[in-house]
Amino acid sequence: MSEHDEDAVEIVASVGPLDGAAAALREFVHRSGALRVVGLIDRDPGEGPVVVECGRLAPIEVDFGDRIVHLPHGIELDAPVPPLPDVRQLPPFDVDAATGEVAGTIGGLEHLVFGVRGLADALGGRNVAMAVFETTDEATPLAITARAGGAEPAVITIGEDQFELGAPGQPADEPPDAVA
Repeated sequence: MSEHDEDAVEIVASVGPLDGAAAALREFVHRSGALRVVGLIDRDPGEGPVVVECGRLAPIEVDFGDRIVHLPHGIELDAPVPPLPDVRQLPPFDVDAATGEVAGTIGGLEHLVFGVRGLADALGGRNVAMAVFETTDEATPLAITARAGGAEPAVITIGEDQFELGAPGQPADEPPDAVA
């Protein structure tokens, strides 16, 4: 087997029980306008998690840890899309990674955090969802990461810096805390 063959990615029409997660991530990309969305999906005890990633019009990549497969972006999956939160595409945010400031549509960041939390909940269990959104600075994207259940704060990543946005119910006037 040549080195090129070892790097070949298998194209598949289904990832079995993960089809619902793949469908949810793809639908979230379409609704939210995210650049890409990633789901970290728990498996049975003793098996590592599966990483499912969907970018705009890119193949859906499923990394099982020991092999990676791709689903064509437009493939019809035999799995319903789980209920997702109402999320809409917003204009790119202005961001300042040094200060953690995000400026944009009033309530926009909270809207997208709510959406990513809802996506994580749709994935179920203690699964994690992460979505990357455009900013006015192409070199500094904004990512939102949330775990299903909503008990943990969402993490906002601006460039290389991370900030926690409190769990639901935290007063809106409290500033996010920087993550070390």
